[in-house]
Amino acid sequence: MSNYESIIGLEVHAQLSTQTKLFCGCAAVYGGEPNTRVCPVCLGLPGTLPVVNRKAVEYAVRMGLAIKCSIAPKSVFARKNYFYPDCPKNYQISQYEAPLCTGGSVTIDSGKRIGITRIHLEEDAGKLVHGAADNSLVDMNRCGVPLIEIVSEPDMRTPAQAREYVQELRAILRYLDICDGNMEEGSLRCDVNVSLREKGSTHLGVKTEIKNVNSFKFVEQALTFEIDRQNRVLSGGGQVERDTLLWDAQRAEAQVMRTKEASHDYRYFPEPDLPVLRVSESQVRAVAQTLPELPDARRDRLVGQLGLPAYDARVLTASRELADYFEAVASATNDAKAASNWVMGDVLRELKERSLEVAELAVAPEELARLIGMLKSGRINTPTAREVFKEMVGSGASAADIVADMGLEQITDDDAITAAATQVIDANPDAVKKYVDGKHALLKFFVGQVMKATVGKANPQQAETILKSLLESRRPSP
Repeated sequence: MSNYESIIGLEVHAQLSTQTKLFCGCAAVYGGEPNTRVCPVCLGLPGTLPVVNRKAVEYAVRMGLAIKCSIAPKSVFARKNYFYPDCPKNYQISQYEAPLCTGGSVTIDSGKRIGITRIHLEEDAGKLVHGAADNSLVDMNRCGVPLIEIVSEPDMRTPAQAREYVQELRAILRYLDICDGNMEEGSLRCDVNVSLREKGSTHLGVKTEIKNVNSFKFVEQALTFEIDRQNRVLSGGGQVERDTLLWDAQRAEAQVMRTKEASHDYRYFPEPDLPVLRVSESQVRAVAQTLPELPDARRDRLVGQLGLPAYDARVLTASRELADYFEAVASATNDAKAASNWVMGDVLRELKERSLEVAELAVAPEELARLIGMLKSGRINTPTAREVFKEMVGSGASAADIVADMGLEQITDDDAITAAATQVIDANPDAVKKYVDGKHALLKFFVGQVMKATVGKANPQQAETILKSLLESRRPSP
């Protein structure tokens, strides 16, 4: 058992979904031919002046209000100086001593509250493309794309908590419609800071930082790796170095990138080409009025008003689109739990298997509700309903049309099921004898054979009742 506890804080960079960059009019969208979405401003050429994107400021304020930050009436942009190939100005315009948002918190699955130190606006750097022939090319399209950096307090203690925290942030950002949260494309990425200290101590240890982690899974894996490494170093009497690391997902290990910089290494000073950023109380109130129902409030409502289990509510509110879809199905069926089971089960499975978003699903909520209604009325059974749904997703046809065209309506006539059950019993005398001798678990086998004989159309509950009666009648008289 380790004598150390981990202290974890995250810096999450979220790309804002504005049409243009933070300080110029270039398109702020993913992809495109390298170096085609640039201008003298985002390339930092002499004689250019940056102009702040009003929509980016509004989006940053939205996030700040959503997690109960204080919004500064005056904040200041600063130059963060560093010399990397993908930073053409040799500095990045960010915020340092006077950020836009401070304080606030995010509550994760376990109920733990993670404090927020600050949210500030900054521009993104470019991208290095490493070639196979020991060369690297630079794509400046991403230079100047607007980001917010959300800096947490070091309140997390386990990799699982860090993963939950990023998942909750992503959900909030997407509910606010200010970031698409696409981690594969770099719209959301994390710098993970971790140190160890002896249990019971209040002194922080030497921390390391793992840069640009771009998936929930990798956040947890990277922290697990680094905590284990630091534990081995300290347990062996060594000292942890203040390094910046990169996570190698293929090797599942963190590798040293450089010695970690301190804030003074960046030589921050106020950006001379930008005035103080002023946000009035009336502007903050106007933004506050546009906030949607957020994930935690929606979860509480689904549990309190619809009676869903907390687990269901958390899964269903992972995105606003999924929650909207579920609520539409629940309203149309007047059965929240049935709607929840279908959306959490078959809907999410089909979306995953077909790599679809909820908006791309060919089955409207009202059509899924009709399918659930057919199941509840006994017109079709559960296996048939699932096959019908799969066909609905693939073809876009209605449940009623598919059931009619394929002749899938459930057999509920007692005489028809009795005839099929009698044939099954007569065809399996050995299994009948074992059942009569006390092996009652074979009842499931007989039900399966009746379902097979009726091509899955028999009502399974009726089949079980009829089979049980017929099998008991084969029992010898005492």
